[in-house]
Amino acid sequence: MKDNQKYAKEMLDFIEKSPSCFHAVANVKRILEEQGFTELEESQDWTVEAGRGYYVTRNDSSIIAFRLPGSDDTDGVTGRENVDGFHMVAAHSDSPSFKIKESPESTVENHYVRLNTEKYGGMILSTWLDRALSVAGRVAVKEKGHIVTKLVNVDKDLLVIPNVAIHMNRDMNRGVEYNPQVDMLPLFADCSLGNKKSVLMKRVAKAAGVKQEEILGHDLYLYIRDKGRIWGENGEFLLSPRLDDLQCVFAAVKAFSGSMPEHYINVCAVFDNEEVGSGTKQGADSTFLEDTLWRIGESLKADRSKYLQWIAGSFLISADNAHAVHPNHPEKADPTNRPYLNGGIVIKYHGSQKYATDALSAARMKELCRQAGVPFQSYANRSDILGGSTLGNISTAHVSVSSVDIGLPQLAMHSAVETAGVKDTGYAVEALKVFYGE
Repeated sequence: MKDNQKYAKEMLDFIEKSPSCFHAVANVKRILEEQGFTELEESQDWTVEAGRGYYVTRNDSSIIAFRLPGSDDTDGVTGRENVDGFHMVAAHSDSPSFKIKESPESTVENHYVRLNTEKYGGMILSTWLDRALSVAGRVAVKEKGHIVTKLVNVDKDLLVIPNVAIHMNRDMNRGVEYNPQVDMLPLFADCSLGNKKSVLMKRVAKAAGVKQEEILGHDLYLYIRDKGRIWGENGEFLLSPRLDDLQCVFAAVKAFSGSMPEHYINVCAVFDNEEVGSGTKQGADSTFLEDTLWRIGESLKADRSKYLQWIAGSFLISADNAHAVHPNHPEKADPTNRPYLNGGIVIKYHGSQKYATDALSAARMKELCRQAGVPFQSYANRSDILGGSTLGNISTAHVSVSSVDIGLPQLAMHSAVETAGVKDTGYAVEALKVFYGE
């Protein structure tokens, strides 16, 4: 597919501009606004028009966008009568990282300054060692009598988590268990030897464009400074931080933002906190999706019966990356369901319903791929290996719609830097374009 390289480069640029979940959502907003979408507020009444696109955010870190079928000269009631349901794609904005605690600076023997951090999500700890790191997220400040948030990206090589030399641990290559409170605290480069004065929040305030004393709270995370890249003799692979799950976020938003539905209300949902269980007000296990869908119906003057008819006719694609067969450990994969990089969209199955896919939803997804002319693969865990969960069944516990779990194949999931295939982002965009065009 001729656009695969183009999609891959755009996706890497999106990830580069999204060092935190807050930046990811801000970048989704930018893409939507360039396509003419209008922001709505949960705290206000909604007025919507047929054929138009809208979005709403929660906590700065989750966003749900929708576009109504019809044209600008179609009134809302007519638009309501032409609706058959919701076509939804869900992905997540967060990735495993380290969250910076309150009062984070501490000195070591009056020579070093470290930051006190804690794990966010299930990362592979060793992959964060000996890499250039920095800080991104948001701060809360009081502005004109109201508390507002400001994005922060300290765009400098600021930190490193140094390994212990092999001379000091001769068993290093025989396996090491890392203690997050001891082994994984980053060395802060912005303090001279012997300087005990905190300067982190000075750096953060400058990056946010506020005064240090104005900062009332913060949600700050470490991020990898490595830039994503295309590699291989023929440019067949990707290497990048945060592929899980910003690769799927990009594909979903790319397909959705230019869509013009005929019979369905198109919805693109990007949730935060999937990596820690989704149980927050902005996670997939919140009422955010349900609240938004009901308010869309309310805005179109749909009664409860009509809304439930829409729900019955709706479909959700839960998009969260999938494990590819590992070249050094092919035995870790299921004997017969073995996805590979550049092999196409992965349809994920789980007998105990960690994934929402069933026979009907899988058939629907396969048909979408066939219509788009893109390949698809299947994934299942080995029966003796416990797998993870994702957005599908969590979301459908609140909004009962048919759902399929898919992903794009990758290696080293939850590593600081992950590997994927160049072709697969484009495959997802094209399949989701078909879905949103129905």
